[in-house]
Amino acid sequence: MVDTRSSTLPLETPFPHVRLENAVDGEWVDMTQLSAGKRGTLIMFVCNHCPFVVHIRQELVRAAHEALDRGMAVAAINSNDLDSYPQDGPVAMKRLAKEERWRFPFLFDSTQDVARAFRAACSPDLYVFDASQRLAYHGQFDDSRPSNGKPVTGRDLRSALEAVASGRKPAEKQESSIGCSIKWSATGPRPGRTS
Repeated sequence: MVDTRSSTLPLETPFPHVRLENAVDGEWVDMTQLSAGKRGTLIMFVCNHCPFVVHIRQELVRAAHEALDRGMAVAAINSNDLDSYPQDGPVAMKRLAKEERWRFPFLFDSTQDVARAFRAACSPDLYVFDASQRLAYHGQFDDSRPSNGKPVTGRDLRSALEAVASGRKPAEKQESSIGCSIKWSATGPRPGRTS
């Protein structure tokens, strides 16, 4: 397990266009439309197998549901290469989301274009956009890691979600997320799956 730190996407960056297939029901989801008129948007780059995601997943899903209840839009995105990591593919994504009763879409970024647009580097990689669809938070869930013994609270993300849902800016000091690297395709982008 190699620790990868999230890259920097400048605050105030506009929400990138996201239209991907929901692995749960096969429907195409346009996140720009889904987030229109909402108090904010939470985007989570995650995958099924990553130990960093597994470590926080129960609490992360709870925080995502809290965001939905606050009037925010939420989506999880998996950008791992399907050829190299079939255990993270749409079949496993659907099973996981259904077993854990996710109330938000789990989108598959087969071309990895969306991950590139967000400059996503790891899973989990977490983004909160405000009501005007500008980036307000890009940071860690909390400072718990699989091997450091700290409790999983979601303190950092929850604080950002509360601020954005209330129309305030999160703290400017934001700690980068750390996780497994996104598993990039060795063959390059595959056309035709993000539109």
